[in-house]
Amino acid sequence: MLNTLAVREIVRRALEEDLGPGDLTSRSLFSAADQGRGEIIARQEGVIAGLPVAEMVFELAPPGCRFLPLVSEGARVAAGQAVARVEGPLPAIFGGERVALNFLQRLSGIATLTARYVERVRPYKARICDTRKTAPGLRLLDKYAVRKGGGVNHPWNLSDARPGAFSFQAGAKICAVGK
Repeated sequence: MLNTLAVREIVRRALEEDLGPGDLTSRSLFSAADQGRGEIIARQEGVIAGLPVAEMVFELAPPGCRFLPLVSEGARVAAGQAVARVEGPLPAIFGGERVALNFLQRLSGIATLTARYVERVRPYKARICDTRKTAPGLRLLDKYAVRKGGGVNHPWNLSDARPGAFSFQAGAKICAVGK
């Protein structure tokens, strides 16, 4: 479950950053009366995460769009599969599409990678946990995507940790294990 008020603020900031005072290109090419429809297509197989966030983008972007998810949140999709449809005034669609795609790509990427690791450790009865090392301001969404991929959330911040859950040592070496 996502905290709607917190997500709304993240989306509002992303739209403000992307649109600024308005989408000059779309306004110069289309009138508000020009209607259109577009589909969001998965470019590769994976786990979809972020549909409610993308929907919120089109609720907060220039008005008039209708966002219709075509798959369930957390669904596995094939390359080329349509995952959502957007209908409405063309300036509004173009005003929100990049922000919506950025959120969907990021969150689906996190969910997909998490799902791969969850599957790899399944025989060992291990769990894949996230960390606090997320993009600034996106922790809520990143941790949500981990859950959609089958992972579990580590404490939100240092104040959530159980005593002794972390051990800090002066001069400790950090290693990362990967492919």
